[in-house]
Amino acid sequence: MAEWEEIVLPIEQPAEHVMQFFAFDHLPPTLKEISKPFGRMAEDIVRTLPRNQQRTMALNKLLEAKDAAVRAYIAK
Repeated sequence: MAEWEEIVLPIEQPAEHVMQFFAFDHLPPTLKEISKPFGRMAEDIVRTLPRNQQRTMALNKLLEAKDAAVRAYIAK
């Protein structure tokens, strides 16, 4: 029997699941302008802070703020 050779792959951090909700390119122009600063800040947070519970909390609260801003605009 041939011996199996262990293949070591580089460890990549998994994508931050919540980042999908900060996408803004698909939005209409007005909503895009409201959402864009939140998306940019989320990218900065992921790029500059270590992955831990506090970073996740920061992203979740930022998402809440973005959603509130969008709802404030579309409220009747």
